[in-house]
Amino acid sequence: MGPYVGKFQAFEDIIKEIMVVYKHDERPWLIGYSGGKDSTLLVSLVYEAMKRLKMAGSDLSKTIYVITSDTMVENPIVKDYMHSSSNSINRAAQRDGLNIQASVIYPEDDQTFWSRVIGLGYPTPEPPGFRWCTERLKINPMNKFVNERIKESKEIVILLGVRKGESLTRLKTITAREIENKLLNMHNDIPNAYVYNPITEIPNDLVWEFLLDPREDCKSPWGTDMKYLFNLYQGESMGEEQSVLGEVDREKIPVTGNSRFGCWCCTMVKEDKSLQNFIDKSNGEDKKRLILLRDFRNKLLKMREDSQMRDNKRRNGTVYKKADGTFGMGPFTLEARRQILEGLLQLEIDTGLELITMGELKAIDKMWDEEGDLTCRKLVDTYYKVKGQKLPWDPYKAPRFDEEAIAAIEEVAAKFDIPVELITKLIVSVDDNKHITRNNKLQKAFDQIISQNWLHYNSIERAFDNEN
Repeated sequence: MGPYVGKFQAFEDIIKEIMVVYKHDERPWLIGYSGGKDSTLLVSLVYEAMKRLKMAGSDLSKTIYVITSDTMVENPIVKDYMHSSSNSINRAAQRDGLNIQASVIYPEDDQTFWSRVIGLGYPTPEPPGFRWCTERLKINPMNKFVNERIKESKEIVILLGVRKGESLTRLKTITAREIENKLLNMHNDIPNAYVYNPITEIPNDLVWEFLLDPREDCKSPWGTDMKYLFNLYQGESMGEEQSVLGEVDREKIPVTGNSRFGCWCCTMVKEDKSLQNFIDKSNGEDKKRLILLRDFRNKLLKMREDSQMRDNKRRNGTVYKKADGTFGMGPFTLEARRQILEGLLQLEIDTGLELITMGELKAIDKMWDEEGDLTCRKLVDTYYKVKGQKLPWDPYKAPRFDEEAIAAIEEVAAKFDIPVELITKLIVSVDDNKHITRNNKLQKAFDQIISQNWLHYNSIERAFDNEN
């Protein structure tokens, strides 16, 4: 393929610029690749620039990292596309002798959506501002990867697939940080990281014209069918609002619709139009799976609003009143979490999809032990009940107390009107600290438990009423 001319001249200019910037120094490059149109365009231009440098005999020892962030709760259709594209980039780069490495990164096992919801009882995300998931699932894993590369190379250059034509908000952001006659700018939040925006001037309509160029058989440089990507985009935005390294809240692309696209279990919206759109466009087994995912997501939404499924306190033991005068709800109860896990495991069977990993299950099991599950068996027994097979660590899960002892504890607690949760928390604290010679740690743990607001709920409720 020769140089781009005519309406594609802008892309030719960008490719030449990328070649110059690449040869400028030894700092490795990193591209956040969502599989969406903008990140696909950016990687395509970089790929073409590297091919030309190789043909010219230039040194390509500087690594280009193409990073895809998998939240582990992605829409399965898009997840397959993201992983397939990442693998294709690696195969093509190896074939063409280019120093491009594509990787998929994930959140830590104890930071995933399910480990937070099922393990610690986090209520699922809720508008307008209760969105704890983005940072844990996307930004933190990406930041970790970047910091590891900075540790290796001292500095790194981050390429962003951001265009001025997409959003007035983004336009202001870009313009504010641009420096006259400078292509590389310091990252706002990450030390020793620089930002390069090669495609800022490309208008919306030209992006698709380039990606769907018949001269390239509508294929990316690594062989991905861009017509398939275009079909995915019908009514969606490929989740690119969660761009790399904290670049968030990008407005949606007007020419392809304004639906939210993201995790299949997202409860930030009352009705997930994006998931429904995929259901409407699918058929066969894909359609059945997506319907089951949608129904489970809707069940989560109902459980979040059910006070019987929620504690009356926050995780730190505090209680609070909402603007309407009612007491606010805390995390999901342990029993509610067990029900969510049971439903999720059954959903795996019904859909044939892996929805929760062994690493997540092990992290959740540890959390439940620390939450006061004196049996230490709730998770492994639930897994066996649904799956009909034992987890690898099941044989090693011995209860803190047998059923008879637990029943006795509950009886004594009821007799003296003491919350059984208080007793279990104290028992767990003693058990966890039994091998520590200094008792100040245990005393501190005791004081923290005893002083929590929820133990004085009635007094706090009366105080709130008196204020009114």
